[in-house]
Amino acid sequence: QVQLVESGGGLVQAGGSLSLSCAASGSILRIDVMEWYRQAPGKQRELVATITRDGNTNYANSAKGRFTISRDKNTVYLQMNSLKAEDTAVYYCKDSVTSWGYGANDYWGQGTQVTVSS
Repeated sequence: QVQLVESGGGLVQAGGSLSLSCAASGSILRIDVMEWYRQAPGKQRELVATITRDGNTNYANSAKGRFTISRDKNTVYLQMNSLKAEDTAVYYCKDSVTSWGYGANDYWGQGTQVTVSS
């Protein structure tokens, strides 16, 4: 199987920066799309950023110009700058993985809390 382990996150003041990472491990053949989502209290989970295997990126309007998604082998990163209180949420990574014996599936990380104080 495949496991995604997130790290980073924490408490930061408004205007500050944080970096998240998400490392995938297991019987991985290929990772196609890697994404970051977030879920604030009382709200639905929303897509923040996407990066394809070719390195093409896409961002939610709320993240454009402030967040940068990148990838290196089986790890995806999210650099978050100029953080705002409304960025407070639990952040989740999601990978579209083709693995030995299991085919193509989506896997989620465990989530990491990002809190921005105003």
